[in-house]
Amino acid sequence: MPQTTRRVAALAALALCLAAGTPAFAQAWPDKPLRIMVGASPGGGTDILARMLAEKFAPTFRQSVVVENRPGASNTIAADMTAHATPDGTTLLLATNTGQAIAPHLLKLKFDPLKDLQPVGLVAVMPNVLVVSAASPYKSVKDLTAAMAEKPGSLKYASSGIGSTQHIAGEAFSLSTGTKSIHVPYKGSSQAHIDIIGGDVTMMFDSTSSAMGQIRGGKFRPLAVMSERRTAELPDVPTMTEAGIRGADVQTWYGLYVTAGTPKPVVDALAAELARVLRLPDVQARIKGLGGEVGTLGVEQFAEMNRQEFERFRKLVRDANIKADGQ
Repeated sequence: MPQTTRRVAALAALALCLAAGTPAFAQAWPDKPLRIMVGASPGGGTDILARMLAEKFAPTFRQSVVVENRPGASNTIAADMTAHATPDGTTLLLATNTGQAIAPHLLKLKFDPLKDLQPVGLVAVMPNVLVVSAASPYKSVKDLTAAMAEKPGSLKYASSGIGSTQHIAGEAFSLSTGTKSIHVPYKGSSQAHIDIIGGDVTMMFDSTSSAMGQIRGGKFRPLAVMSERRTAELPDVPTMTEAGIRGADVQTWYGLYVTAGTPKPVVDALAAELARVLRLPDVQARIKGLGGEVGTLGVEQFAEMNRQEFERFRKLVRDANIKADGQ
């Protein structure tokens, strides 16, 4: 029997088992280990959240849950692999607005993020934060913008990739301040952090989930959060508006997806498990400790949010004239 035919037959059998009720469902799915695809390198915010979910999912589903990091191409390599996986609910994707709402307007993709990936639920929302090295001479946003105005295009800002929320945040900052700096894209936040600490790059508009470890460790100096209000984890750090910069609010959201075509009972089971995990006190404490807010949107609400964000970032990319080459 050809492989494609076997897959169709297996999925048909799974659908029958799922339709038979909870006992049959419990025995039928999952019948093999699960994997959570991550489009960023280990150690970043997406990776941290994915490993937290993997740890919580494993006992419930009675299968091992592994995290696979596939960084590059603005987080879309992992998304592409998920989009083309067998739609049986065992290949999951923890994605951000980088791959789901920004990159599609910059790169030629071999999948449609709105059609080929099925939303499961919103995991968390994290504000981006402007950080410099703790050894940097810049102590405030005012110091930084003054230096950028004095030497246009001389300062560098890092991001986790072209089209990432860090990249978008940097361009939004430039638009709002009328300044110019050089964008230096990386394949993830980890290497970018090393170069900021080493002084090779001046700043980064990182997500709090990725930057909080370096901030707490005394390696990064946060200058402003890019959200409407201050985050509880950084109570002394002003918002961009408080720092005198308007129109530069950018947040990074994290959502869970599966391959489109996954049977609805499986999607519902995953959504229910995600909702349960996000209610756990230790998980809520972990997300809040990263400077974020716990997601509360289920399948349909998150799908609608994804569509709206897709259109919002389409406009932002066009207005900021952001190109795939990062210039």
